[in-house]
Amino acid sequence: MIIKFYSKPDCGLCIEGLHTLKIVQEDIDFTIEHYNIEEDDEAHEKYMLMIPVVEYNGNVVQYGQLDYATLYEALVD
Repeated sequence: MIIKFYSKPDCGLCIEGLHTLKIVQEDIDFTIEHYNIEEDDEAHEKYMLMIPVVEYNGNVVQYGQLDYATLYEALVD
């Protein structure tokens, strides 16, 4: 399973969100692909007010303030 994580440098909420996502990764096996929205015009336009964004199978699972319970429920089989 591949999870896309959209963020940008110097984003405190993004650092916290990635930490939360990594805690979920301890309980569910998946790979995190990091995307810097500042390097992708389309992603920047789409997510600039939402980051951090967690996406799975083309769907936004959660954005902004990420929490373990929501991520776990969305990603568990």
